Amino acid sequence: METRPSRGPRNSLWYVYKDVGFVRVFWNTSWILLARYAPSLRLKNWMLRRTGAKIGKHVSFGFEATLDILYPQRITVGDDAIVGYDSTLLCHGYIHDRYQLGDVTVGPRASIGAKCLILPGVTVGEGAVVGGGSVVTRDVPPGEFWAGVPARKIRDAYDA
Repeated sequence: METRPSRGPRNSLWYVYKDVGFVRVFWNTSWILLARYAPSLRLKNWMLRRTGAKIGKHVSFGFEATLDILYPQRITVGDDAIVGYDSTLLCHGYIHDRYQLGDVTVGPRASIGAKCLILPGVTVGEGAVVGGGSVVTRDVPPGEFWAGVPARKIRDAYDA
């Protein structure tokens, strides 16, 4: 996770277009919004790749799943992963005098439930499962089932 100072005396989000160009944000936003509603998984993945996000083969993004519009190139989703309905993968966080950046990785065959929030700098390991409605603030090891706010280990992903 990287922390960078605000570029001026106002809150750091005020200077967002000094961090990421307006045209780039417009480009990313256009593709991400279209992909949120695309009925085809292949089309959705193709659209999200236009933003620079690294999307593996046979990835399934649920309806309204959203990538970070400022830094989608910092997102990697492995082959056969699932990102559930209305979940968000976020690579930045702005606070008053600084902002944070971190890569987000969803490993192969990982499953993110509906309405989850994956925060900057988080890796969800291979075959891991994140329960619906969770807020993931730290790495989820491979093969584990995590849930809650904040998310914590519940059990191994494939235990009964």
